[in-house]
Amino acid sequence: MRFSPALEEGRLIKRYKRFLADIETASGEWLTIHCPNTGSMLNCMVEGGQVWFSRSNDPKRKLPGTWEIGETPQGRLACINTARANPLVEEALRAGLISELDGFTGLKREVAYGQENSRVDFRLDYPTGPAFVEVKSVTLGFDDSAVAAFPDAVTQRGAKHLRELAALAREGVRAVQLYCVNLTGIEAVRPAQEIDPGYAQALREAVAAGVEVLAYGVSLTPEEVRVDRRLPVLL
Repeated sequence: MRFSPALEEGRLIKRYKRFLADIETASGEWLTIHCPNTGSMLNCMVEGGQVWFSRSNDPKRKLPGTWEIGETPQGRLACINTARANPLVEEALRAGLISELDGFTGLKREVAYGQENSRVDFRLDYPTGPAFVEVKSVTLGFDDSAVAAFPDAVTQRGAKHLRELAALAREGVRAVQLYCVNLTGIEAVRPAQEIDPGYAQALREAVAAGVEVLAYGVSLTPEEVRVDRRLPVLL
């Protein structure tokens, strides 16, 4: 997935009110842009660090741009725009890059399902039956470690999705939790037990119920981001 329009470079001044970030562009312009990440963004931003953002020409927008990539305290790059994860995974699915999910005959997005009024990110149809795939974007990294973690804050919604997937798996329906690791320099993924023990427990219960857990890493530059490798999940 190439970034279009091309991203511009800047420097992070601060992020605040969850959805706002003040930056200084490479040309010295000061802007307030949209931060499209509802999480804590723990360990994936640093004041004074490099950022890359997309600029909008839409006169109806209140903010002139969207923060897309940030430099982390560990010197990695993180695609902090969580809305990129699903289109990125869909691109990889259609290209056959996620081998465990290859061979589907139909793909539907945001399908209602489950007992808790949920919507799954993808329903893939196969001759043998459907597969329900939930996608989570991972950006939490740590010093002196190539293992990323999810989540970066307590997520009741994430635990609910795991319960829904587990219920499907118990009924014999294929259910998949897919972590899209939008962070460079990562070799494995794990649940962030120290941040959200409830989510970590829900993940273990989902696996016991038969939910498949996959993780894929990306190559990330200011020009493009693409899924490029399978990563182990450390449960």
